[in-house]
Amino acid sequence: MELPVVVGVDGSEGSLQAVDWAAAEAERSGQPLRLVHASLWEHYEGIRPRLSEDRPSEQVFAENLVAASEERAHRQAPDVKVSTDVRPDDPVTALLDEGTEAALLVVGPRGHGPIAGMLLGSVSLAVAARASCPVVVTRGAEPNRRSTYGRVVLGVGETTGSTAAARFALRQARARNCELTAVRVWRCPPYENMPYPLVDGEQTRAYRQKADEYLDRVLGVTVRDVPEVTVRRKLVQGTAHQALIEESEGADLLVVGAQRRRGVVGLQLGRVNHAMLHHAPCPVAVIPEGR
Repeated sequence: MELPVVVGVDGSEGSLQAVDWAAAEAERSGQPLRLVHASLWEHYEGIRPRLSEDRPSEQVFAENLVAASEERAHRQAPDVKVSTDVRPDDPVTALLDEGTEAALLVVGPRGHGPIAGMLLGSVSLAVAARASCPVVVTRGAEPNRRSTYGRVVLGVGETTGSTAAARFALRQARARNCELTAVRVWRCPPYENMPYPLVDGEQTRAYRQKADEYLDRVLGVTVRDVPEVTVRRKLVQGTAHQALIEESEGADLLVVGAQRRRGVVGLQLGRVNHAMLHHAPCPVAVIPEGR
């Protein structure tokens, strides 16, 4: 069975952006698209027959919302196979469940309600931090979301999930026929910056070489699988979150890896990924380790 690109829809502006991005991704990848709206109203109202004239207003709203999203997706990508579902569950639980049989989950950066004005909505954050499949949060301005820059950025971090992230980033670059910029950020710990120029220089070179070797290991395992993609290596001295924000200014997608520890309850993102989901100027793909 071909796994779909799943997008969560709630009628917000952010979810409409997510539908557009997901439709374009399904078209690029040749995968089906699945639109999912989740609501708990059925638990309180009960599900009535679809042809009943006295259907609850919440049911009518959900059906209309999903139908409008489906029409939007067809306009964006006419040849993509689209399916829809309205699930009687809270959005996070529903999307995490959908992710067990999805190639990719796509969510908007914000939703409805009092949390809509925050940098990132609670549903998007929870899904990105807990899903078992890759998740894309459709952040950024329209040019970034519309893939106008021809550039994918990969943040190569310390987690073993960097290899999975690298493979995902390479596939994205190949599908988009664009280059991949692999960024490895490094820095000398402040307590090791001694006031002796020769020693300090040796320490700096040692840390830069270590970062270079780590980047070699990650790319050496993955690049040979997708040789047609042009990969540009970049070593940056500084802080990871600032460097990745600057690199993704002119990017169509930022890809980062995230560890998933079995038995751990709660968000599993890390500080850098958390910052990217709140502040990156382009869509962010979070790739779980072990996928």
